[in-house]
Amino acid sequence: MNKPIIEARNVSFQYEGAQSPAVNDVSLSVAQGEFVAVLGRNGSGKSTFAKLLNALQLPTSGELIVNGIKAVTEDDCYEVRKSCGMVFQNPDNQIVTTIVEEDCAFGLENLGTPPEEIRRRVDEALESVGMSDYALASPSMLSGGQKQRIAVAGVLAMRPKIIVFDESTAMLDPIGRRDVFGIARRLNLEERITVVWITHFMEEAALADRVVVMDGGKIALEGTPREVFSRTEQVLELGLDVPEMMKLSRQLRDKGLSLPEGLMTVEEMAVELCRLK
Repeated sequence: MNKPIIEARNVSFQYEGAQSPAVNDVSLSVAQGEFVAVLGRNGSGKSTFAKLLNALQLPTSGELIVNGIKAVTEDDCYEVRKSCGMVFQNPDNQIVTTIVEEDCAFGLENLGTPPEEIRRRVDEALESVGMSDYALASPSMLSGGQKQRIAVAGVLAMRPKIIVFDESTAMLDPIGRRDVFGIARRLNLEERITVVWITHFMEEAALADRVVVMDGGKIALEGTPREVFSRTEQVLELGLDVPEMMKLSRQLRDKGLSLPEGLMTVEEMAVELCRLK
C-alpha cells in the first residue's frame, strides 16, 4: 500500500448553532492512488467530511492532513485546494463562464498560469473527459452528464493529486452516471489520482477499492466492498442497500442454485451462471 495522502485523526466538525457534530471523531487514512467510496444516509456527515477534505470547512477539533498540508490559515487552505479538487453534485454550481474552454481555464487563470500552459492543460483535460468537440460550446446547451464532464475537466486541468466527488452522479441519468463514474475510475487507474467517491449508489461503491460507511457523523463500517456488503443486515440497519447482484444471488441460492456468496457485479454473476451449465 502506498503512503497516506489523506490522514484524518479524531476529526470533528460542528456547525454553528447545531446541537451535535456533523462529523464526530473520525479517523481515516487514504493511501495515494486509492479509490475510496463513502456511503451514508442523508445527514450521516459524508458531505461535510468532503468539505473538510477540500478545506471548505476546517475541523472543530482533531487533525486533518491532506497531501502533507494541515489547513490552519487561509494560505494553508489555498494549498490544500490546489492538491485536492472537488466535483459537486450540481455542475451548474461549479460552471462560471459561458464558454466551455474558458470555464476549464478559469482556475488556472486565477493561479497566474502562463497562457501557453493553460492552453495545453485545457486541451488535455477536455480530451481526457471526451469533451474536446465542445470546447467552444456554451455549457447551458449541454446535457447534465456533459456539464458534469466539464466540471471534472476544470478540476483536472488544475492537476490535483486528489479529487473528491461529492455525489457527482446523483442528478444524472443511468448513462450519465456510468460515463462520469467511468472517467473517475480511469483517472484513478491510469493517472493514479486518488479518488474519494461519495455516493448513494451501491453499484458504484461495489467497484471501489474500499468502502467507508458513515452514520451519525462517525465511521460505522469500513473495508473492501465485499467485506462491507457481506454484512447485509448491518448495512440495511444503517439505511443503505446492497448491490443488486448480491440480492439476486441470495434469491437464486434460496431457489436452490449453487452460487457463491458475495457476488456484486453483473460480470461476476454472468461468470458463475455460465459455470452452472
